[in-house]
Amino acid sequence: MSTDGEAVTMAEEYPEFRLSLPNSDLVAHGRRTRGTNGGWTFVVGPRQPVRAKVTRSFRTRLVSAHREREQLISSGAIAPSATRPGWLETTREITFNSPSRAASILTGNSVNGYLAWRAEDNRSLGLALSGASRGSRRSWLVRGSNVAGHDLVRRMWLPEGLVTLAAPRLRQGVEQGISKELVHAFVEEDYESTATYSQKQQLSDGVHAFMSRMGEGDTVCTISDGLLHVGQITGGAQQTESEDRRSNLRRAVTWQDISHPYDELPEELKQKLSLQHDVVELTAVQAVMDGLGLTDEELADEAETTERDPSLELPAITVRRELRLPEPTDALAEELLVHDSEWLGEMRDLLWDDRQLVLYGPPGTGKTFLALKLAEFLGGGPERVKLVQFHPSYAYEDFVEGIRPKENPKTHEVSFRLTAGPLRVLADLANEEGNRHIPHFLIIDEINRANLAKVFGELYFLLEYRDKGVQLPYSGDDFALPPNLFVIGTMNTADRSIALVDAAMRRRFAFVELSPRTEPTSGLLRRWLESKGRGSEPADLLDALNSRIEDVDFRIGPSYLMKPGVYRENGLERTWRTKILPLLEEHHYGEGVDVEKRYGLDALRRSLREPPA
Repeated sequence: MSTDGEAVTMAEEYPEFRLSLPNSDLVAHGRRTRGTNGGWTFVVGPRQPVRAKVTRSFRTRLVSAHREREQLISSGAIAPSATRPGWLETTREITFNSPSRAASILTGNSVNGYLAWRAEDNRSLGLALSGASRGSRRSWLVRGSNVAGHDLVRRMWLPEGLVTLAAPRLRQGVEQGISKELVHAFVEEDYESTATYSQKQQLSDGVHAFMSRMGEGDTVCTISDGLLHVGQITGGAQQTESEDRRSNLRRAVTWQDISHPYDELPEELKQKLSLQHDVVELTAVQAVMDGLGLTDEELADEAETTERDPSLELPAITVRRELRLPEPTDALAEELLVHDSEWLGEMRDLLWDDRQLVLYGPPGTGKTFLALKLAEFLGGGPERVKLVQFHPSYAYEDFVEGIRPKENPKTHEVSFRLTAGPLRVLADLANEEGNRHIPHFLIIDEINRANLAKVFGELYFLLEYRDKGVQLPYSGDDFALPPNLFVIGTMNTADRSIALVDAAMRRRFAFVELSPRTEPTSGLLRRWLESKGRGSEPADLLDALNSRIEDVDFRIGPSYLMKPGVYRENGLERTWRTKILPLLEEHHYGEGVDVEKRYGLDALRRSLREPPA
């Protein structure tokens, strides 16, 4: 990165920049110059084209820019063009306070001038300037409502057009573009005995982001009195003396005329804003930021004034697509052999309300099969469904992230590396821009076989508060569960009673029983036999068997008798002897029960032939 002196040289190398006017081949010219107070301004000369129309949002989103444009027209500084019918043009040299202000007034739209103004080699103004965001616009949150007990947002930032960062003990001479390593070294020395390790780490990250990663043209926002204020960085980073050194690192900002109530912000933006750092990068939700306060029609109107592929949907509109779970159909109920599509609709509603669901019941009740099929239907395909199976040694490091051994395929040496678990991988996929309206499902098979408090860790909090974020202990990354990530667990009650699941788990998941005594499980085997054109004897035998099992958690599910091998020669007898009776022998271990006499096929068939008492 360059120093501020080098910025002057860079600006001199690009004395003139060009702005393409929308829906035309017209180009306006302007140059960046020093103002009377030493700050940068942008000058547009006479006879430069100006768009006659303004977008609908220009009057409300950029109130002061619209007012300045009207004043320039009324004063004659901008007038109808004699050579370009239907266009306006400048009649004299006009000085604007920023490239964005100049571009917005010339186009009648909200424009990022650091991207729109181009040099002769087509490099953007942002690339040509030292400390800019290297041509790619970023978004940032900087906190200023409680700096040493003072609200700097109301007191200084908004009225003076600034954003600041407090580093009261940081030595003088810290320049824009300073490396992260040097910032870290300065903070370690200057705060050696006055800050903890984590405080020094956060301060180093914040100072480096403020001085080196932020750039002119970036979006910046802050929160004060329950309102989100949004602006654009229009100046380089400076270190200066200030009262009590609460604002000794500064950047110039043009704040928007409107603010946004925090409670009305989109959930994905609230997640980022909840992270407890002085400086937070918000580039991942840039499209959300761009659409704040604008309708779809206003966004489309603005898009007509920019160079873009008209066949592509605007990112700011894409991220607004509502997350929906489709209503289960009768065809799905018929495919899954569920007695009623309304029952599937209830499962869909539970997932929509709670985002987490557990299907529990005895073995063989089709919990995993139903979870997968329902997730594939609601998510629109198997590519948005991931399955993991818990076991007693499963841990947080396996599920979320942890340090795991990895072999180098070339040297065959083993080293330990940070590795993302299936939850982190799926959450990152669901959180990608353009995916937030698409449901993604994580199926956790045998969820009760692991130590849940150990596996979930801080996820217990995130499962309940989807609009909040936490810092992960291994990577240190800020992490939140996206609202379009749904979790379905399956739980074998013969393996562990539902009563043993801790209260935290029960509060965060909806629990739905799949039992041979109730639908949709009780009649599943009969419906399956009918669909295959087979007799009803296996269903009669299963009903007779379960009527003799007193413990409902150990009753036998129908899936044991829904496999092709059961209906080969002697298949039913073989399945009964090798699959079903061993379960019941384990259940009655030590009780002296003759399992064959009580649950064997011969005994059950005799009972079916005997008339009822």
